[in-house]
Amino acid sequence: MAMEPGYHESCPRRIRAYRAGRCVVDTTNAEYFWEHAYFPSWFVRESDVVLDVLPSDVVRRDERMPGLVFVAWSSVDQWFEEDEEVFVHPQDPYKRVDARDSSRHVQIVLDGTVLADCHRPVLLFETSLPTRYYLPKLDVRFDLLVPTRKVTNCPYKGTAEYWSLEVNGKSYPDIVWGYRYPKPDLAKIAGHVCFYDEKVDVILDGVSLSRPVTQFS
Repeated sequence: MAMEPGYHESCPRRIRAYRAGRCVVDTTNAEYFWEHAYFPSWFVRESDVVLDVLPSDVVRRDERMPGLVFVAWSSVDQWFEEDEEVFVHPQDPYKRVDARDSSRHVQIVLDGTVLADCHRPVLLFETSLPTRYYLPKLDVRFDLLVPTRKVTNCPYKGTAEYWSLEVNGKSYPDIVWGYRYPKPDLAKIAGHVCFYDEKVDVILDGVSLSRPVTQFS
């Protein structure tokens, strides 16, 4: 569910931020504000921010949110939603991420080469994205994969590492990823890897799927 830019609503959760061990944001009156369609930001009352210890360029105001300010995410060391630390950006209250064990037959093929053949995938369903097929490493041609230095962080899943693919003399950079230590809600994908559906051919129960078109295509 994509929100129109400019949409906002109350966030019924306690939000705190710490910088150098000091609490610089503490509010139960935050607002979710969608500056773009992908995910919200938090805007908070100025009175709930310790402005004198924050650089002026990390606090921003928006005429659409009178009396509220935005504190740049990276300007503090930690953010908490209630008593749980959150990473990267606020989680979208309208987004779900669910991992389900499956016995469906998943094959990954590229340029005529079978890269994975699996009957025990974990299917990850994430709002607004195609189904992702997380596969045990023993079901993947790891002899064709090369680890890279790329690392990304997801507020829902955790920190991902990446592999590039070498097949038939061609290189496909950062086409495979996995989470060694995903967030507890998605523990099932730990130790599994996933291919970008947008860049490989997925055969599901013998049926070739069309490549989805997303921001990752």
